[in-house]
Amino acid sequence: MSSQVPDDLRYAKSHEWVRVSGLTATVGITDHAQHELTDIVFVELPAVGRKVKAGEACAVVESVKTASDIYSPVSGEITAINGGVIENPALVNSESYGGGWFFQVKLSNAAETGTLLSPADYRKQIGE
Repeated sequence: MSSQVPDDLRYAKSHEWVRVSGLTATVGITDHAQHELTDIVFVELPAVGRKVKAGEACAVVESVKTASDIYSPVSGEITAINGGVIENPALVNSESYGGGWFFQVKLSNAAETGTLLSPADYRKQIGE
């Protein structure tokens, strides 16, 4: 099955995506990841104001199959969370790159985004 891998995003090896706008990074999980998890039934997000480091587990998704940690691909401070996915976890399945985003981080080191995978490299990782 072919997953969507938008060309305007960067990707973590742990299947999170990052959309950077200025010093704000919006984070979610990839279409590939939500397919692997199947039906997502619960999302736990980090508190606004929490400081995170790149690679740190800071959120959890539960599906009918399993619970999985979600890692922040970048370092900084959580500035917003998406209450929509808490109320309706299925958004992660139906709109993984849109309404299914998880949280926003004010970047403490914008250069970190350069260490994330390009769309082409992420496609290779997932075998596309």
